[in-house]
Amino acid sequence: MSSEKALKEAIEEWVELLKNKRGYYEGKAVSLWKTIVGPQIASETETVYIKNRVMFVKIKSSSLKHELEFARKKLVQNINKETDYNVIDEIFFL
Repeated sequence: MSSEKALKEAIEEWVELLKNKRGYYEGKAVSLWKTIVGPQIASETETVYIKNRVMFVKIKSSSLKHELEFARKKLVQNINKETDYNVIDEIFFL
């Protein structure tokens, strides 16, 4: 019974560690947004946050939003590369 409890506690600690690790890399990805897209696009960005492996980005300009839709896949790749972690699967422009 004690080995089951130790295993359960080890799994719970591991899950908590993963949550903390994911949170760290999500914060890193959000802070790198301006660096990745550059100052001109960053100045047109109102909000950036990540939820459930999806980055949500509020864009001021509808024409820029449309252009970024075409670069979505490359942006996901660049963000994951710059964070050294597969932190997002998708970007949704608001």
